[in-house]
Amino acid sequence: MGLCEFWGKRGNRLVRPGMLWKILGVIVIVAICAGVIYKLPMNLGLDLKGGTRLVLEAQDTSTVKVDEDAVQRAKEVIQRRVDQLGVAEPVIYRQGERRIVVELAGVKDPQRAKEIIGKTAMLEFKDESGNIIMTGDDLKNATAGYDEYGRPAVHFELTPAGGKKFEKATRENLGRQISIILDNQVLSSPVVQAVIKDKGIIQGMRSMEETKDLSMMLRAGALPVPMKILHSETLEPILGRESINQSAVAATIGIALVLLFMLGMYRLPGIMADVALAVYAFIVFAAMAALHATLTLPGIAGMILSVGMAVDANVIIFERIKEELRGGKRLRAAIEAGFTRAFTCILDSNLTTLITAGVLYIYGTGPVKGFAVTLTLGILASMFTAIVVTRIIMTAIVDRNPERYARYFGA
Repeated sequence: MGLCEFWGKRGNRLVRPGMLWKILGVIVIVAICAGVIYKLPMNLGLDLKGGTRLVLEAQDTSTVKVDEDAVQRAKEVIQRRVDQLGVAEPVIYRQGERRIVVELAGVKDPQRAKEIIGKTAMLEFKDESGNIIMTGDDLKNATAGYDEYGRPAVHFELTPAGGKKFEKATRENLGRQISIILDNQVLSSPVVQAVIKDKGIIQGMRSMEETKDLSMMLRAGALPVPMKILHSETLEPILGRESINQSAVAATIGIALVLLFMLGMYRLPGIMADVALAVYAFIVFAAMAALHATLTLPGIAGMILSVGMAVDANVIIFERIKEELRGGKRLRAAIEAGFTRAFTCILDSNLTTLITAGVLYIYGTGPVKGFAVTLTLGILASMFTAIVVTRIIMTAIVDRNPERYARYFGA
């Protein structure tokens, strides 16, 4: 006897050849999903975890006018600064022509976030005549540390081009001052005592935190235009917990009603659909954890919606099987024909929803994207569980005694 065949005590075959491999495949998928869910924590969005939300607007200057390129470059700089902050799964998106919205889940210090994200961080080195020697663009790296007197200072390393500029400037200004200016404020004006080629320090910091923030901003680069903070708000974690609890209650009630409906309406096939629904839940949560997707309230709504769609596919399949049985087919043939006939209908309906989810993801922002991601994952998982998992379970059970189980399918 091979692994692909199981036989009963009376010599009747319990499962058809190859079916055992399919059952084991489903078990392995569930086990992998359970492992992923256990190992990888789910990222929660701002509305669930709490945090800081900033709305910034690009401002014109006397030399630079706000345009599409400036706002896009500002968004990239803000993204790098947020990455330096170490915030997990930040949400940064455009709002209109000039505005950028930044959502930082878990950040409880909005003031520091404002200072780091909203500061232009235009660094300039000027000689005593006011000539610009070089800017922050000539820095290759910047780290927080201390000067020779133990005071906080930023240690910087120059690019090859910046090194040549600084070497020339320090050679020409020996014995004179070179001012280091950040956003039009002089940080320090040291006297040049030696030619410097590729490294230096910036003094004048008041604290190590300020030093770390400046080095972080210098690594991320200066904003191409000033960004004015129009609005900022801090969402308390308690609100997130309440949202999670309320969503959990709503999801539990909704899923329980769906399970009871399938059980009461279809009996044995309904139980199979409920098992497939459990597999569906494992796959969706594992996919979200593996993709590091952020779960938001709209995302939970998308998941609950896709649960209904998952059951809807089973309802279509079961009704097709009933029609085939009423047409005179035996149960095995009715199941084959039912799944075949239902497939096109299920594919068409889910394909249109997938297209809608794709449009929402491409043109949506923030929570709308989260809704589109969870809806897409839910649709793909629901199609797999309804068409593949339910069929495997149904075939494995019915093969034991087709005539006996036919009455449970409305024959």
